[in-house]
Amino acid sequence: MAVTEKTSRDTDPQVDVAGAARTRHPLRWVASLILMVLAAQLVHLLVTNDNFEWDVVGRYFNAQIIGQGIVTTLELTVIAMAVGIVGGVLLAVGRLSDNPLLRASCGAYVWFFRGIPVLVQLVFWYNLSALLPRVSVGVPFGPEFASGSTNHLITPLLAAILGLGLNEAAYMAEIIRGGLLAVDPGQMEAAHALGMSDARTLRRIVLPQAMRFIVPPTGSQVINMLKATSLVSVIALADLLYTVQSIYNRTFQTIPLLIVACLWYLVITSVLYVGQSFIERHYARGATRNAPQGFWSFVLMRRRAQAAPTTPEVPS
Repeated sequence: MAVTEKTSRDTDPQVDVAGAARTRHPLRWVASLILMVLAAQLVHLLVTNDNFEWDVVGRYFNAQIIGQGIVTTLELTVIAMAVGIVGGVLLAVGRLSDNPLLRASCGAYVWFFRGIPVLVQLVFWYNLSALLPRVSVGVPFGPEFASGSTNHLITPLLAAILGLGLNEAAYMAEIIRGGLLAVDPGQMEAAHALGMSDARTLRRIVLPQAMRFIVPPTGSQVINMLKATSLVSVIALADLLYTVQSIYNRTFQTIPLLIVACLWYLVITSVLYVGQSFIERHYARGATRNAPQGFWSFVLMRRRAQAAPTTPEVPS
C-alpha cells in the first residue's frame, strides 16, 4: 500500500497576494481634513486681520531697544541657571548625606522654595529693605566687617538673580538627586574598593553616569527659566517683556509689540531645544541603542520607513 505524504503546502489554503492592499484608515483622513481646515482659518485670520499690524511687528523686530532687552533676558537666564545648578548639586549631595542635620536642612530648603511661587519670591527680594534696612557682613553675634544700605545693595538685577536662582536650585536639587540615585550602587562600592574617596567617586564615577539622567530635565529647566525671566518685569528690570511693555505703553500698539516678544521667545527656545538634543545624544552614546535623535534625522528615518516596500507575510 502506497502511503502518500501530504505536505503543509498541500494542506494550507493558498493566499492570493496579487490583490493585496494596505489597510485603509478613514479616521486619519477625517482628522487630517479637520486640521487643514483649522490651519487655513488661522492663516486667513493672520493675513486679513489688520489689527495684527505686521508692519509694526517688522519695524520693531530688529529694533535696538528690543535687542537690549533680549541681552538682559539671556544674561539673567545664564546667571540664574548657574546659581541653580551649583546650588542644586550642593543640595542634592546634602540630601543624600549620612548627616541627619544636613539632610534635614537641605530638605527644608527644597520644601520652602518649591512651595512659594517665583513671583512672590521676586517681590520679596525686591522689597527686602522693608525687612532689613541695612545688610552687614561679620562674625555672627560679633563685630561687623562691612555694612551697607539694602536699597543700594539689592538692585533689580540682584533681586531677580536671587529670586530665580535660589528657586531654581530647589528644583535642580531634585533633578540631580534623581540622577544620582539612578546610578548603580555597585559603581560606588567598586570605587571605594579601589581606595577612591567619596568626593573623587562622585566626581569621576557617579556624576558622568548620572549626566544622561540629569541633562534632559535640565534642558527643560533652562527653557522654563528663559520664560520665567518675563516675571522680572514686575520689579522694573528691563528684560524683553518689560522693554516691550514700555514701548506699547507709549504707542498703544499692544498686540504687535506682544507678537514681537512672542516671536523672539520662540526663536530663542528653538535654539535651546536644538542644543539640548545634541547634548542628550552626546551623553546617551553607548548607554542605549535608542539614543535620542535630532528632528530632521527622525523625519528622514520615518520617510524612509514609509517608502520601503512592504511584502505581506505568506504562511509556509
